Amino acid sequence: MRLVSWNVNGIRAAMKKDFPASLNAMETDVLCLQETKAQDDQVTEALAEINGFHLYSNSAVKKGYSGTAVLTKTRPLSVRYDMGVEEHDQEGRVIALEFEHFFLVTVYTPNSGSELKRLQYRQQWDVDFLAYLNDLEKLKPIIACGDFNVAHQPVDLARPKPNYNKNAGYMQEEIDGMDHLIAADYIDTFRYLNPEKIKYSWWSFRAGARARNVGWRIDYFLTSPRLANRIKNADILNDVLGSDHCPVLLDLSFRSSPHG
Repeated sequence: MRLVSWNVNGIRAAMKKDFPASLNAMETDVLCLQETKAQDDQVTEALAEINGFHLYSNSAVKKGYSGTAVLTKTRPLSVRYDMGVEEHDQEGRVIALEFEHFFLVTVYTPNSGSELKRLQYRQQWDVDFLAYLNDLEKLKPIIACGDFNVAHQPVDLARPKPNYNKNAGYMQEEIDGMDHLIAADYIDTFRYLNPEKIKYSWWSFRAGARARNVGWRIDYFLTSPRLANRIKNADILNDVLGSDHCPVLLDLSFRSSPHG
């Protein structure tokens, strides 16, 4: 089973940048999207030409902002939107799909902002999102994917020293949030298979950052430890264009029923 996650920085813009061809080339069973920047009906309209997938969308109250969606070839057993926390449930940032062997959660974690105005809010989000995952994990193993808006370790961004505790995405408070996920035994699948590999998933539009590969790894697939033996491949698809992010990928094997 192949899962792909991609912050598309606007689904309507992405559709004008070879999104259908990219989707076909990735040969994925499920595609999780973040930052759709569209209302649910606009997401449906934008993706009208995409065949063979069931579509689930969660849009923000504010139009043209945030938003998540999932395209899946297999119809899920159930779908849950948001975390059930009113403070967090205004921006369409979470969708959870229940499949036979796991819950798949896609998340677009709030950015702390260029002036760090949302850093305190972001800290509360991280606490509540971990609690949300832990509640689901009691029912089935978890796969959580999306734009977590944090580079976890120095290897995860091109310029760690000048960014540390100065810029959103590499503040210690944000790193702590990812630390808590890892401490709760969620597996960063890319690092699990590639302990020292340098690959990024986001680049600033400024100063030709992508061409120079001055990037950040802020898009992740995390899994419950019960799925560790199912992880076959975890990669970052640097060559796929159309957004300031590139897709990240997870291949799982379910040839036999997973334990638990």
